[in-house]
Amino acid sequence: MVEVEPSLGKGVANDSSMPSSFSRPKSVNIGALFTFNSVIGRAVKPAIAAAVDDINSNSSLLEGTTINLIFHDTNCSGFLGTMEALQLMEKDVAIAIGPQSSGIAHVISHVVNELHVPLLSLATDPTLSSLQYPYFLRTIQSDYFQMYAIADLVVHYGWREVVAIFVDDDYGRNGISVLGDALAKQRAKISYKAPFPPDASRNDINDLLVEVNLMESRVFIVHVNPDSGLSLFSVAKSLGMISNGYVWIATDWLTSVLDGSGPVDPGTMDLLQGVLALRHHTTDSVQKHSFMSRWKKLKYVGNSSINAYAFYAYDSVWLAASALDSFLKQGGNLTFSSDPVISGSVLNSSLRSLRGGQKLLQTLLGTKHMGLSGDIQFDAEKNLIHPAFDILNIVGTGSNKIGYWSNYSGLSLVTPEILYLKPANKSSSRQQLRSVIWPGQVSKTPRGWIFPNNGKPLQIAVPNRVSYKQFVSADKDPPGAQGYCIDVFEAALKLLPYPVPHNYVLYGNGIRNPEFDNLVYDVAENKFDAAVGDITIVTNRTRIVDFTQPFIESGLVVVASVRKVNSSAWAFLKPFTVQMWCVTGSFFLLVGAAVWILEHRINSEFRGPPSQQLITIFWFSFSTMFFSHRENTLSTLGRFVLLIWLFVVLIINSSYTASLTSILTVQQLSSRIEGIDSLISSNDPIGIQDGSFARDYLVRELNIAESRIKSLKNQEAYLDALQRGPKNGGVAAIVDELPYVQVFLSYSNCNVQIVGQEFTKSGWGFAFQRDSPLAIDLSTAILQLSENGELQRIHNKWLMTGDCSSQSNQAEETRLSLKSFWGLFLICGITCFMALSIFFCRVCYQYSRYAPEVVSQDEIEAAEPVRSRRLSSTSFKDLIDFIDRKEAEIKDFFKRKNSVESSRSQASRSYSLDRDSSSPT
Repeated sequence: MVEVEPSLGKGVANDSSMPSSFSRPKSVNIGALFTFNSVIGRAVKPAIAAAVDDINSNSSLLEGTTINLIFHDTNCSGFLGTMEALQLMEKDVAIAIGPQSSGIAHVISHVVNELHVPLLSLATDPTLSSLQYPYFLRTIQSDYFQMYAIADLVVHYGWREVVAIFVDDDYGRNGISVLGDALAKQRAKISYKAPFPPDASRNDINDLLVEVNLMESRVFIVHVNPDSGLSLFSVAKSLGMISNGYVWIATDWLTSVLDGSGPVDPGTMDLLQGVLALRHHTTDSVQKHSFMSRWKKLKYVGNSSINAYAFYAYDSVWLAASALDSFLKQGGNLTFSSDPVISGSVLNSSLRSLRGGQKLLQTLLGTKHMGLSGDIQFDAEKNLIHPAFDILNIVGTGSNKIGYWSNYSGLSLVTPEILYLKPANKSSSRQQLRSVIWPGQVSKTPRGWIFPNNGKPLQIAVPNRVSYKQFVSADKDPPGAQGYCIDVFEAALKLLPYPVPHNYVLYGNGIRNPEFDNLVYDVAENKFDAAVGDITIVTNRTRIVDFTQPFIESGLVVVASVRKVNSSAWAFLKPFTVQMWCVTGSFFLLVGAAVWILEHRINSEFRGPPSQQLITIFWFSFSTMFFSHRENTLSTLGRFVLLIWLFVVLIINSSYTASLTSILTVQQLSSRIEGIDSLISSNDPIGIQDGSFARDYLVRELNIAESRIKSLKNQEAYLDALQRGPKNGGVAAIVDELPYVQVFLSYSNCNVQIVGQEFTKSGWGFAFQRDSPLAIDLSTAILQLSENGELQRIHNKWLMTGDCSSQSNQAEETRLSLKSFWGLFLICGITCFMALSIFFCRVCYQYSRYAPEVVSQDEIEAAEPVRSRRLSSTSFKDLIDFIDRKEAEIKDFFKRKNSVESSRSQASRSYSLDRDSSSPT
């Protein structure tokens, strides 16, 4: 159907024969291509007509050139829409507006590319790329941004899986494809895609939703056509799917229906209670409200109401008019000429290309316009700037706006226009929305998934162990398996707020332990829903499955045969390490020497011949160990050093006594293998458990030759291999996980022991398929079991072991090293250094005063009858001699020196007076 506005005159029809000095045309043809009997069409038609009327009545725009509007109806048909599009292009339109259909938009985009006619489209299909279609300009926000808004919404509420329900056409498929990409970037996914044909009947939709309802996910994303979308919610309501636990998120089609339908029937609103919907965000302005107030007075309105598409359609016409005005003012020529490509084809030769189309396109891209929807301006990728959406919650007879989404700042409670004035911030702490009333009239955010209601219980693989059956084993009675791991799993399931039907499937032949890597791989390959047992969480397994929170700590240890260590004649040396002995002895000598230096000048007990003084130093040093030193300390500095040292000796003696007592009274065990390092350096065979990850770890991580590794079946094989040893076909040690080893120690009556330290850290968890929400819920349940003590109770029930020492190298552990005492030695060393520094500073000061220039030789000899020397010498030997002198002699010398100097001063003053009195007057 073709409609031409009769009042707008005749369109331009020029050919290449016209002169180059073409004047401004009286009218310009603009085409509008929509399905007018549709939700979108009924809104855009009056908006486009109103825009044309407003422009033609505006004397400042186009300056005498009027717009001739040509309507073509696509009749909601791909074939008819394509034919209508071709007929529209025969009218020599300078700019085309529309279509709304993605399928028709793809076809007509090829046509406008050939004819060089810009197309301003309201199709939201994200695959309509400006790279492929240069003349395609989208004057509404792309579904690319809408899908990223939905992805942010999904992640905001903590959901990780959604079900996509969409119409199976270009619009639906391409939009959902982008949604999948957007979710993947946030580690979420579409767990199930549910397409239906555009002409689907109610029965088709019913069958589809019944199938969807069997899925785990309860988050449904609905991306359908506006004209048929409500029927989907009608069927969902009849199936009880608009109720507690369900989440429905609709794209902008739903708000287009609700906004464009006038007063909505209460029955329709009842279908949508709790649904979240997106709507294209338009700026709240006076211009927008003015247009809305005169909506009912416009042509073609009928019973339709205004929606976002009407705003964008109105702005599209104004954008076209503004660009045409600029184009004509710049001397642009709107002429059409025959296209040789089309003329030589089977198409109608009346299709002609626009000669100035490229320039007009560039003018459109550079045009800026403030419209009803906001800023109309294209970015570098030919998309409208500032993509944003309103997020609505359908409640009662209307909707609540719970927030906004913008590509600039993500989810927010503040309008995007305000956020554009601030620095962009998409941090998770800034993502906020108002409270939501969900389906079922509940305010608590739904979990987003439930156990699938398809009557099929979970198939859970359980290792069919032949050893260490305390952890997991087959059971003739229901549920078919028993053990520590099974009890933990069943206890965790009881804490879940929903039932989880499940069956245990034994994995393995029952002759040897199964390969746990293969078990995990089968879960990843969907052969089983989960695996429950003593499954170690290691890196290569976490790459293919999801594990729960560990329910028991684990790690590899080395187990070896041990022998009793009898006490020896040198047992008294064992409490300290060699380093500790050396440092302690050094400090005995250091402190002894320091005290001797500090006491030598004032204490006669620290004087005498050199040999006697050396003996005194050694005797005093080591006698402090027993607090039996006979020498008295007289100097303040010496007493201070000795006080600190005696405190250190007290701590060392106490520690030595305690360690020696432990070594002599506790039974000691020793092994030729001291830990994983000594095991690696040897060439002896190493035993591991069947199916354990230890083989790969030893070979790949520790570079142990695989020929050295022997797989052992059970505890009997463990004990036998260790007792025979490497020379008799056994093994030097066994590498296994700590929970197994603790059970094995009791089995062996403590004849074997753990040597060295645990050299890996890991844990056991339950394995589920990737992104299984059950893994998350069970992790929470396991934490609850740990907090309430139930996990320990289950451990005590199955894994109570005998009282075996877990370490054989107790002697090594009880030996005291310098690490435990270096702080004490540091304090003592600093004390000695400070005391000696003060002492030598005092001596140097005395020595600087010890100058004999003013003292006669006779006086010095009288003062020092024992020793005579040339005191003016300042050699190092003199300094040492000075230090060696008694403190009392030095003080006595200074006293005599002061007396002599005083006498000389008095004689000098008397002599001066005598001279003054004898001189003539």
